Amino acid sequence: MWRLVKKQRVAEGERGAAGVTVAVMMLVLIGAGAMAVDVGQIYAERSQLQNGADAGALAVAKSCKDGTCLPALADGLANSNSNDAASTAAVDLSVPGQVTVTTSTKNGSSSFLTNLFANAINAGPVTVGAQATAAAGPPGGGSGFPLALSDNCYNLASGSQTAEAQKISYKPGGTCTGPSGTQIPGGWGWLDEDSPCVANTQVGTNDMGSDPGNNPPSGCATILGTWKTTLLAGGEVKVEFPVFDTSSGTGQGGSFHVIGYATFKIWGWKFGNNGVYEFRNTGSDPGMTSSLACTGGNDRCVIGQFVKYTVIGSGNYIPGGEDLGTSEIRLIK
Repeated sequence: MWRLVKKQRVAEGERGAAGVTVAVMMLVLIGAGAMAVDVGQIYAERSQLQNGADAGALAVAKSCKDGTCLPALADGLANSNSNDAASTAAVDLSVPGQVTVTTSTKNGSSSFLTNLFANAINAGPVTVGAQATAAAGPPGGGSGFPLALSDNCYNLASGSQTAEAQKISYKPGGTCTGPSGTQIPGGWGWLDEDSPCVANTQVGTNDMGSDPGNNPPSGCATILGTWKTTLLAGGEVKVEFPVFDTSSGTGQGGSFHVIGYATFKIWGWKFGNNGVYEFRNTGSDPGMTSSLACTGGNDRCVIGQFVKYTVIGSGNYIPGGEDLGTSEIRLIK
């Protein structure tokens, strides 16, 4: 009997221990949940700030390339890319040809990260930041319409948005060939395709293969149809063409040495006979003259003018090309 009473007294002394344990565990769980919410907010804010930094760097870099640097663009884009519209942006232009934008949260009552669960343990507001750098310069590689132009055909007056209208003919005899005077018989201009009507090219020692023949490579009808539709609707067709300085070999064994990229605003063309392969190539067409017309049955030409052009690129930036009026702005970090 004594033992039973003793055990009962011991058990009564342990009453409430489970409640304390549960209370402690609840505090731990609530703290962990609060921390998870806070960390999630921080990651979400940083993602928004990174978007703002990326957009700001690209926008400011483009404004600088266009002639007037506008650092204030970064602030607006930092705010428009954050849910609370309460971000700051600092712009660094100290490196030539580069723009670095650093975004961060604002401390204060308007800050997204001020009223966190962590305030329950007297933690202060959290400042989160992000950074992006954009560079502008002549592209050193790319992909596009499989046609290469000689640098002797290239004509873009210095400091001018556009150059004079011109006709660039295929197999032009002595007028549109490289400085060496060489020409690839039957294959001037056309490049080997990497996919239908697309050639990947790069500046430097890698010579671009020639696709011989008077007509364009297969698969170009769709692209030409798109160009035609755009022009008939009053739009513009601007194409970045690789520009070569020398060519070598003949036929399928020929190649072009690419030095850079120039943008050609196309008015018309004659890449073949009938259908989408010829468009606005007579003297009576809008903007045309008899000297620009390309009407002969076997004539092949593209008509228009070189323009200065800046484009926001994507993917990896490949520098190294000569400045032929075309610039790409890309994020480099």
